[in-house]
Amino acid sequence: MKRVFAFVVLVASCLAQQAPKTAPAPQITYIRAGRLFAATSDAVRENMVIVVSGDRIQSVAPANAVSIPAGATVIDLSRATVLPGLIDCHTHLGSRADRYDEIYYFKTTPFQSAFAGVVHARKTLEAGFTTVRDVGSLPFLAVDLRNSINEGLIPGPRIVASGPAISITGGHGDINNFSPQTRVTMFPDEHDFAIADGVEQIRHVVRAQVKYGVDVIKILATGGVLSKGDSPGAPQFTFEELKAAAEEAHMAGRKIAAHAHGAQGIKNAILAGIDSIEHASLIDDEGIRLAKEHGTYLVMDIYNDDYILGKAIEFGLPKENVEKEKMVGRTQRENFEKAFKAGAKMAFGTDAGVYPHGDNAKQFFYMVKYGMTPAQAIRSATSSAADLVGRSKDVGTVEAGKYADLIAVRPDPLADVRALEKVDFVMKGGVVYKDGITQPAK
Repeated sequence: MKRVFAFVVLVASCLAQQAPKTAPAPQITYIRAGRLFAATSDAVRENMVIVVSGDRIQSVAPANAVSIPAGATVIDLSRATVLPGLIDCHTHLGSRADRYDEIYYFKTTPFQSAFAGVVHARKTLEAGFTTVRDVGSLPFLAVDLRNSINEGLIPGPRIVASGPAISITGGHGDINNFSPQTRVTMFPDEHDFAIADGVEQIRHVVRAQVKYGVDVIKILATGGVLSKGDSPGAPQFTFEELKAAAEEAHMAGRKIAAHAHGAQGIKNAILAGIDSIEHASLIDDEGIRLAKEHGTYLVMDIYNDDYILGKAIEFGLPKENVEKEKMVGRTQRENFEKAFKAGAKMAFGTDAGVYPHGDNAKQFFYMVKYGMTPAQAIRSATSSAADLVGRSKDVGTVEAGKYADLIAVRPDPLADVRALEKVDFVMKGGVVYKDGITQPAK
């Protein structure tokens, strides 16, 4: 009998050791917000308290309706405006804005681009952009960067990652005007990831990118500015090819973005079912109408013209690219105003990497200059951007259940949107990454 009892005690002890441990209660933090722009409307609410539980927002309520327990962790932003973390829908985290000489492409290794991506990710986060969509980097830098940030290995924003942008042979994404013997490769089958001609190759490339973990597909529907031997307005890919790309992306549960400057390429992409048009520089009235009818987002990078026609020239931007930018830059801003006034859906995207990372918020000024109110410009980088990238359930507004991705600035950005060019406080997932206002106090 004693042996049986001893055996039962031994088994019970083993089971107790193997029983799962109870997870610790999530950290509760109370954030006092002097002004809150939640991006659920254009309104600002004053004297609010945001309760954060772990990495998510538990509640948002007026301060007089919240009882903060003695000894609780409190972050006092009562003299600031609190907003959702900002979202940039068009970045290139592995790209540097201080190298434009074409020889750079033959001297730089993928590892240098990755190191740059680590630095740029942190700069972007500290600038208040807690989510970005990377729409074109070396294969598959954005995916690896996303995973490393998610694992907590390095600091950075949440990344919606594409693979390399898909181009036709000789198109905006190819290496043009060199001898046939000149090649730059990372893998033996690198072109299987980036160059495709014809419907079947398009389907293969999209599937291959999905295989390696991309969140979004990027395709080049027209020529570009920062490439050689092509015209920004010229269509690239047929309608049938674009349609195949959209079908494959959507079947795999991914969205698809199209680089498109030229009017016809824009219309082809919209009619093919592409989810967003990047740049949209030369969009015409019919293209704007189609974008409205199809609910297609326009992502127009109307800040970087200043940098391209200024500092980029000092860093070796070839004359051909300068002339292309002169052709499209001013027109793009005018068409931004026209498209916005017509009611097209617009999301914030800057082409970060063409200009220095961390300066993303400089675009807000131009969005206001060309027609938006500060509130509308901010919502393009919060609730609208979250909708475009498919993350509305998690980010884009300050609401219960969303990630605790919050920023704060001392000046009122609804009075002067340039206040967002110097963000004082950044929280991502309940963790403070930058605090130039106050230190958390217990």
